[in-house]
Amino acid sequence: MKLWLKGALLALACSFTLPAQAGLFDWLWGSNDEVATRYPIVLVPGIFAFDTIAGVDYWYRIPGALEDEGARVFIPKINAFDSSARRGERLIEQLDAIRAASGGNIQKFNLIGHSQGGITSRYVMNARPDLVASVTTLHTPHKGSQLADIVTGVAPEGSLTGVGFEALANAVGDLVNLLSDNTADPSDINAMLAEFNAPGSAAFNAMFPAGVPTTACGEGPSQVSIAGNTIRLYSWSGTAQFTTGADISDALFGITSLAIPGANDGVTSRCSSHFGKVIRDDYFMNHLDVNNQVLGLVSLFETSPLTLMRNHANRLKNAGL
Repeated sequence: MKLWLKGALLALACSFTLPAQAGLFDWLWGSNDEVATRYPIVLVPGIFAFDTIAGVDYWYRIPGALEDEGARVFIPKINAFDSSARRGERLIEQLDAIRAASGGNIQKFNLIGHSQGGITSRYVMNARPDLVASVTTLHTPHKGSQLADIVTGVAPEGSLTGVGFEALANAVGDLVNLLSDNTADPSDINAMLAEFNAPGSAAFNAMFPAGVPTTACGEGPSQVSIAGNTIRLYSWSGTAQFTTGADISDALFGITSLAIPGANDGVTSRCSSHFGKVIRDDYFMNHLDVNNQVLGLVSLFETSPLTLMRNHANRLKNAGL
């Protein structure tokens, strides 16, 4: 391509006032290693966990955007609905397998978890700290979500309503697992919900307090040491629900947000999302925007999720992780 044409295209790219989409103009100069972290990145999904279904990624376009700039990225296969402990054990199995297959080249991982994926990552951090270099949680309800309290109150386990809800939800979870070839484990919606209502969340935090703020809306430590392993901790979240008007999740989160006091993303309150070093807690994003869903329909007036993830990978790299 002629030099003048490259220059013109570059100038056009720089003239945009809206946030850049990572990778949009990478073909002009090829890939680089700006996000080539020392340890691989593991993107841990939340509920409805899947890698790819019908060609659609849970982390929509994010793995490719990171890999294009030098990162090694893994997506674990874990249960759509289950406790974070059981999901965490499946994650540990896969991390051990990756480490063994690397012939000693991979020792630790940077875990980045969305929603329940953040709690799952916290379980792994505490159960096998030797595998973890950092944990980053995105829109994770570390101190629970009022939605779980409502569901467990309306459809308590063992009641007639609860049995019907459990059967339907688990059937949906099992279908997601089947379509994405996730796991042979059966879905367990009640085990998942029991971690996110008020008593379940408090019990989990009492068992695994590392990184959780000790005040109602404070910040946790930026790093912790567990069994002699130093682990860096980060989090970020948003406080919007209706972000595009074209995304079906907007209407859903507009309704669910009414059950959550204060600023929230439709599932997680601003303060509940705090863990470790809080990078930011008020992005104009709802609960799914952070992983570039649905199908990349996110606000044009907020930084692209692809750019946020690329910037964070660069942050991890600069921290020697």
